[in-house]
Amino acid sequence: MTINDLLDEARRGLRRLTAHEAFDAMRRGAVVVDTRSEELRQRHGTIPGARHYPLSVLEWRLCPSAGADAGVAHDDEIIVVCAEGYSSSLAAARLQALGFHRATDLIDGVAGWRAAGLPLQAS
Repeated sequence: MTINDLLDEARRGLRRLTAHEAFDAMRRGAVVVDTRSEELRQRHGTIPGARHYPLSVLEWRLCPSAGADAGVAHDDEIIVVCAEGYSSSLAAARLQALGFHRATDLIDGVAGWRAAGLPLQAS
């Protein structure tokens, strides 16, 4: 198996969102989780209202069995965001495996959000 095979497998279980679909989902109450590093958030800005959990602790911040109290339920819509939409697909698939069945990711990540002209704020 290659990383591309793994990515394809992860994405088969996701209904990935365009930037505009993600923006609409946020307005309906979806939880957006930005997994990018502090450096990338500083350089490219952040999506207003997004939570910031690095990939290394994402599952521990969301999963109640880990003692987390993120205020996120297993039936909440969760949109994982990264720089360009690769690692977020893998992360969303892992969240689905933990029971967050509505977890998905943002196609093209923050780069796609920016290209769509949607709001970003300085971090």
